[in-house]
Amino acid sequence: MKVAVIGSGIAGSSAAYYLSREGAEVVIIDKEHEGQATAAGAGIVCPWISRVENEDWYTLARKGALYYPSLIANLKEDGEEGFGYGMVGALAVSSHAEELDAIEQKVRQKKEETPEVGEVSRLQAEEARKLFPPLREDLQAVHVTGAARVDGRLLRDAMQKAAQKHGAVTHYGEGELVLQNNKVTGVKVNGDIISADAVIVTAGAWAKELLAPVGVDLNIEPQRGQIAHLEMKNEDTSKWPVVLPQSSHYLVAFDHSKVVVGATRETGSGFDYRLTAYGVKEVLEEALDVAPGLADSTLKEVRIGFRPAGSDILPLLGTVAGADGLVIATGLGASGLTMGPYVGSVAAKLALNNETEIDLSPYNPLRGGLKV
Repeated sequence: MKVAVIGSGIAGSSAAYYLSREGAEVVIIDKEHEGQATAAGAGIVCPWISRVENEDWYTLARKGALYYPSLIANLKEDGEEGFGYGMVGALAVSSHAEELDAIEQKVRQKKEETPEVGEVSRLQAEEARKLFPPLREDLQAVHVTGAARVDGRLLRDAMQKAAQKHGAVTHYGEGELVLQNNKVTGVKVNGDIISADAVIVTAGAWAKELLAPVGVDLNIEPQRGQIAHLEMKNEDTSKWPVVLPQSSHYLVAFDHSKVVVGATRETGSGFDYRLTAYGVKEVLEEALDVAPGLADSTLKEVRIGFRPAGSDILPLLGTVAGADGLVIATGLGASGLTMGPYVGSVAAKLALNNETEIDLSPYNPLRGGLKV
């Protein structure tokens, strides 16, 4: 079976890798747009402390977190290393004890269903700073050991290289769907038509424009995120936990003295690929409010990514009536690196006409409507 995957972000690369390991003939098509969300994302794998209150979202996020160990094992089996993945744990921080009481209660409930949540403990401010030294002195924490972080760029590259080892090939250029008699039969790229038995569209925020010519009106738009990379000179940050304040911002430490802080959520930005004074100010102020010990760190770079944002919190994942052979997987918003690899594997199963282990009806990609 031959499958084309349009878009090589985290979901697309995962789909291609899964398909290639299953023996499918895989073609990846990518336009290399500026602002691919995967390349800018922080890589937090911790649905256990999320502020999102939606069971359908949690189902995918939980599956996403649980998918990582097998994915990492497969990649290592295929000779890939160094994707910034680490089970470093997470701190939900607050200066208000009642907020942490509620968080701790919810996390302990989730642990009853999912032991992979790990150990859950309450930390006083001094104990929290031992794990993440730059923290503000009044911030207490709920510590969860079953949280991880990952470098989105490195993981994406590792999955693509592993897929290529299994025979996948990549074409760079603008992909156009080929629809004949209500069936997607391939992709036109650089003037050539690549025939395929199925096509998976994982083009992120650019999926709307890609799907419009075949009559699919996808309810999605780009949401700009600006995210800062800091260097803590002479500090070993490799084991520092993810820090989750009671806001949409976060702090994620990696190897090589790096701390990533972010991110803005700029709905209505369009594909305006630039840093803004207000966006950078917001990211740095939020980070320094939570962790004033970062004040003397070096600002190495600020990345820009366009999250594919739908009309609600749920991804757009599934097949399309009237377009046989088409699978859509996008709309992950700020949850791309939590659930993206798992979503990609589900999309791959759909392309192969295999059963999926979850009910996909809540994620119907056309819940925003179909033009024709």
